Amino acid sequence: QVQLIESGGGAVQTGGSLRLSCAASGRLFSGSGMGWFRQAPGKDREFVSYVNWKGDITYYADSVKGRFTISRDNLKNTGYLEMNNLKPEDTAIYYCAARAVGGLGLRGVEYQYWGQGTQVTVSS
Repeated sequence: QVQLIESGGGAVQTGGSLRLSCAASGRLFSGSGMGWFRQAPGKDREFVSYVNWKGDITYYADSVKGRFTISRDNLKNTGYLEMNNLKPEDTAIYYCAARAVGGLGLRGVEYQYWGQGTQVTVSS
């Protein structure tokens, strides 16, 4: 069983930066993809970013493209989401997720493992 634990959330002002981490206990399946999602108050959960097992294929929601960078270190069983130039609309609970298969996953239902979430608050 894989467990995911996020960290690195916090409160910043507009234009600030945060780096989220997602530590996995238990070895992820070789070939598994990792994603980040977020959910703002009163809104549905939305896809943010995806990275494949090797870390050489990434995908971003248009709303974060050019500002967020996803990466992973499989030796450390850890994924990362570097967030720069943060905006108030980025305020949400951020969740990391892992799926047991490869291939791009844009929907939450395509992921089998989820973290508990970490709060990101951006003030204007």
